[in-house]
Amino acid sequence: MAVYTEVSDAALAEFLAAYDIGTLLSCKGIAEGVENSNYFLHTTGGSFILTLYEKRVREEDLPFFVGLMEHLARNGLACPQPIRDRSGTALGRLCGRPAALVSFLEGVSLSAPGPEHCREVGIALARLHAAGRDFPMVRANALSVDSWRPLFAQAGGQADSVSPGLTERTLDDLAVLEGNWPKGLPGGVIHADLFTDNVFFIGDDLSGLIDFYFACTDAFAYDLAICLNAWCFDADGTFHRDMATAMIAGYESQRPLEAAEIEALPILCRGAALRFMLTRLVDWLNVPPGALVKPKDPREYDRRLTFHRRAQSAADYGRAA
Repeated sequence: MAVYTEVSDAALAEFLAAYDIGTLLSCKGIAEGVENSNYFLHTTGGSFILTLYEKRVREEDLPFFVGLMEHLARNGLACPQPIRDRSGTALGRLCGRPAALVSFLEGVSLSAPGPEHCREVGIALARLHAAGRDFPMVRANALSVDSWRPLFAQAGGQADSVSPGLTERTLDDLAVLEGNWPKGLPGGVIHADLFTDNVFFIGDDLSGLIDFYFACTDAFAYDLAICLNAWCFDADGTFHRDMATAMIAGYESQRPLEAAEIEALPILCRGAALRFMLTRLVDWLNVPPGALVKPKDPREYDRRLTFHRRAQSAADYGRAA
C-alpha cells in the first residue's frame, strides 16, 4: 500500500456519497507498500480501505480481483470484501483513477514472525488455493518469467549503481530461469504477493489475508516459493530453515505437493526472488517526486538470490524427505 494520488476533501465526499457507509469521521493515507494509493477511512458505519489503482494494475483486471475476493470469502477464507455502492457497483472512479472501497480486516502484520506463524501461513495459502479452485475467471500472471527480461530493461542500465555486478548476476539468472522454467505444474488462483504485511494475526492466530491485486492464475508451488522468500529470510539474506520447514509442513497438511512440484521448488524460489528484485529495482529507480511511498530495497532480494543459486533440491529449503 502507498499514496501516489492525493485526494481532496471535496472529491472524497463526492465519491463516498454513492455509498451507504455513514458519515466520514477520518481519512488517513497509508504509506506502506509500493503499488496503489491507499487510504484508511473511519466512518459512522465502520472502517474501510479506499484504493486508487495505479501503476501495474490494469483497469480491465479489476473485475477479476473484486470477484475473487467475494468468491474466496464465500468459500470460508478471511479476506477484505468489496463494498458495493447503492447501484450495486464495486468499482468507481476518483481523481481520474479506478477506485474501490473494501472492508477493513482486523489484526496486525508481524515484524518478526516465527516458525509457528510460518506454519499458519502455509495452511492459509493451501486453503486459499483450495477455495479458488472453482473460481470461473482466469487472469494470466503478467509478472511471470516472460516479463522479467523486459522488466530488467526498464532499469535503464542503472542496475550496477544500485549494487555492483547486479547487471551480470541478473543476466545470468535470466538465462537459467528462461531455459529451465517448469511447465504443467498444478495450478489455479494464486495470491502472488503474500508478504508479511499482507497477512494479519490476532495474537498467534492468523486472522486474514489482504491485498489481492497481484492475484492471478499460475502454479500453486510458485505461490509457495514467493512465501518462502518473503517469510523465511532476513534482510541480510540469512535463510531460516526452521521457518521454511514449518511453512511447507503447514501447506502440505492441507495439500501435499506432487513430485514435480518438489523437484521444481529450487528454480521456482529463484524465479520468485528475481521477480521481486526486478520490480523493486524498477521502483527504486523511479519513485515519483512527492509521492508518499517507501520504495523497498532490491538488494534484499539480490542477497536471497545468492542462496537460491546454490540450492540443489527441496531439502535445501527444509522440506522433509
